[in-house]
Amino acid sequence: MSSEEAYRLFFPEKLSADQIYELPDYEYVHEELKKVGVTQQLLWEEYRDKALAKGNIPVGKTKFNDDYNKYCNEAAISAHYEHKPGQRCEVDWSGPTMKIVKADGEEIRVYLFVSCLSYSRYAYVEPTLDMKMDTWIRCHIHMYEFFGGVPIRTICDNLKTGVVKHPKDGEIILTDAYEAMGNHYITAIMPAGIRKPKQKSGAENTVGNIATAIIAKLRNRTFHDFPSLKKAVSDALKVYNAAPFEKRAGSRLEIWKEEVSYLRPLPALPYEMASWEYHRKVYPNCHATLKKNYYSVPYTYRGKYVDIRYTEKIVEIYYDHQRIASHPAFPAYVENRYRTEPSHMPDYFNEPEMNDVRMLSWAATIGPNTNEVIARVFRSVKIKEQGYNAALAILRLSKGYTKERFETACRIALESASSPRYRLIQSILIHNQDIVRKEQESVPRENRLTEADGGAFIRGAAYYGGDSDA
Repeated sequence: MSSEEAYRLFFPEKLSADQIYELPDYEYVHEELKKVGVTQQLLWEEYRDKALAKGNIPVGKTKFNDDYNKYCNEAAISAHYEHKPGQRCEVDWSGPTMKIVKADGEEIRVYLFVSCLSYSRYAYVEPTLDMKMDTWIRCHIHMYEFFGGVPIRTICDNLKTGVVKHPKDGEIILTDAYEAMGNHYITAIMPAGIRKPKQKSGAENTVGNIATAIIAKLRNRTFHDFPSLKKAVSDALKVYNAAPFEKRAGSRLEIWKEEVSYLRPLPALPYEMASWEYHRKVYPNCHATLKKNYYSVPYTYRGKYVDIRYTEKIVEIYYDHQRIASHPAFPAYVENRYRTEPSHMPDYFNEPEMNDVRMLSWAATIGPNTNEVIARVFRSVKIKEQGYNAALAILRLSKGYTKERFETACRIALESASSPRYRLIQSILIHNQDIVRKEQESVPRENRLTEADGGAFIRGAAYYGGDSDA
């Protein structure tokens, strides 16, 4: 008899007890455990509630866990989920370095940025010529593109290019650029605890593996330029990611293909490196200066101090942590140029440049004689720009008098000169000749003063009650 038959024969009550339980679906359990925040405790509670709702009896938590481990062993899969897919990646600089040997024998050190997804251990390695902040952040941008998405957390070391302060108690302070990059990619930048390498064990292990798989593998090759070294590192990285695990089924590449669907999608545009200039004063012309060029802000901020964030393509101006202006950036080689948004300027700044058309239009609002004076000014010059000063002087003079007086003065001036100018019209107005003319025109023709040969004005006979025939 088989063991099962003997079991049925000797323990019939035990067999019947086993059959009354609703057994869990461990294939479902295994897939659910890959998701963020899902634990065996949670899955057992959900299984228990569903079984009871159906009127069935669930297995206990201990049997649930034991049977799940047995399922994993029979299926030759790992039951230990230290990390969830898509949840985190780990980044660091490699301690071991590489080098470029120039033609003259000079050696240039090359650093390696190393990262990996914690779940799949899928690695990214980028050689760099320095370990500055700009390089550090640029490597992150390339890393997310290489991974095909963004994990929820990015675990880094407490390096100065990324972390300003990591107190034992209190808030961790990141550099502005590093924090801005994290916000752009919607990933939480989380520095590992000080002297706690296990918090980023994936990166630590990858650094050690990279030392063997890339640095040691390429140790006998001499690189004379950076592009050739970069390509060799990329080729070696492909081999490393495709190699099968020793203690785990599959390879980093194969497991990454499953993990990539759990990553956040990349933003529409990659993050741009930005720099800041602080406490810049806004000039009376409503512009702030950056690298010898000028960018406008709303005129209400004249005299205030602003902060400027700029990249290769854009300049953003902030006041009290609020963005108040944004402009395309001038190229690095351009100086003493202005970017002006018309809506930033007061109304008088937005008036179009004065020209002959505007001046004639202005003169026409005063009257036809004024318009004719301005027209003759422009007809008297070879190019219209030569008449701007003379015409503007006359029009500005009109602001001190009523339209009626100025029209009369222009009419008198037109009778005296072919192209009247400012001084003639001003003299007529100062000596009130326009007023005398208006008075004369108000008196009947027969009673008007006439000019005698000696220059004096005499009244006609009609003024005294007679006429020429009397």
